[in-house]
Amino acid sequence: MLPPGTLRGIVAMLAACAAFACMDALLKILAGTFAPAQVAALRGLTGLPLVCLYVAWRGETRALFSRQLRWGLHAARGVLALTMLLLFTFGLKSLGLAEAYTLTFVAPLIITLLSVPLLGERVRPRHWVAIAAGFIGVVVALRPEQDAFMSVGALAILAAAVCYAMTNVLGRLVSRSEPSSTLVFWTTAALALGGSVLAAPQWVPLSIEHAWPLAGLALSGFLGQLAISEAFRHGQAAAIAPFEYSALAWGIALDWLIWRAVPDAWTLGG
Repeated sequence: MLPPGTLRGIVAMLAACAAFACMDALLKILAGTFAPAQVAALRGLTGLPLVCLYVAWRGETRALFSRQLRWGLHAARGVLALTMLLLFTFGLKSLGLAEAYTLTFVAPLIITLLSVPLLGERVRPRHWVAIAAGFIGVVVALRPEQDAFMSVGALAILAAAVCYAMTNVLGRLVSRSEPSSTLVFWTTAALALGGSVLAAPQWVPLSIEHAWPLAGLALSGFLGQLAISEAFRHGQAAAIAPFEYSALAWGIALDWLIWRAVPDAWTLGG
């Protein structure tokens, strides 16, 4: 018997992985033209109008500026989210989606480890088994070699995974007392503001050919952020974290569809 809300959290996590996979493919496309800071800014700027419409539709505009908001946690999540996106976009310049996702799968393990001291959650044995099985699959897919871990792109992706895990754990803390709209809004605003400030000195003008990837970035980023906020709001972190491994299937599929990159047998086996 699943704890209340866990099934809803699992479904939301699966939806988030699908949306974020599409977003990451678009990030990789944009990373070929723009610096990581500008990509982060574009992610926030394009998504912010959708977030504002969503907040207005839910009638939660006042909640965004409530004195009861946990501003320290929102600020920490904003910095971590911006750092994560900068590192991940940088890593995507030299790695394929499937390779990048394989490296990011240390995140479910980190989330589970942090859920005990920070969230006070009890991790059941079957959750550890699921995490361990997934991580073994990652090791098989990676075939760890010194060069694989010591490349700058790989290290950037690993650091991004740590930031991602910490962002989600803090989101779980915030969601205990605040609606999901505050998480989505302030995270998106942090990307828009922080990315714009960092990218301003070397901002590259946009052209009409960037319209469709930016539109896709806005929609997929918004849906992914909303879904993952709901996932950690309703589900136990340790129970839903293993379902992040579904992102590897999306990464492999998109790698093949867009770049015709075919994973080897070890990656598929893992």
